[in-house]
Amino acid sequence: QVQLVESGGGLVPAGGSLRLSCAASGRTGSTYAMGWFRQAPGIEREFVAAITWSGSSTTYADSVKGRFTISRDNAKNTVYLQMNSLKPEDTAVYYCATGPTMRLVVTTHITSWGQGTQVTVSS
Repeated sequence: QVQLVESGGGLVPAGGSLRLSCAASGRTGSTYAMGWFRQAPGIEREFVAAITWSGSSTTYADSVKGRFTISRDNAKNTVYLQMNSLKPEDTAVYYCATGPTMRLVVTTHITSWGQGTQVTVSS
């Protein structure tokens, strides 16, 4: 089992930027895709972005395309989410996740979840 710990959340004004990090530990020997999801109060958890093990392929939800960038550093077992041009509707708890492939992560077939980090965007 892989353990995931997110960091980097906080309060930012609209138009600002944040970078989230997610460090993986435990049984990280095998290859795995990683992704980010978010959940706002009263709304179901939704997919945000995902990346393959090699980092050569990424995919994004339409709502964040062009504003968010996912990347990973396998030497550090860490995935990042750079969030630019933030909007109040981006306010949510952001969760890191792993899965065997990027397609499985996108379809929420998740092996491990992080505990989440709060992102609040003020208007």
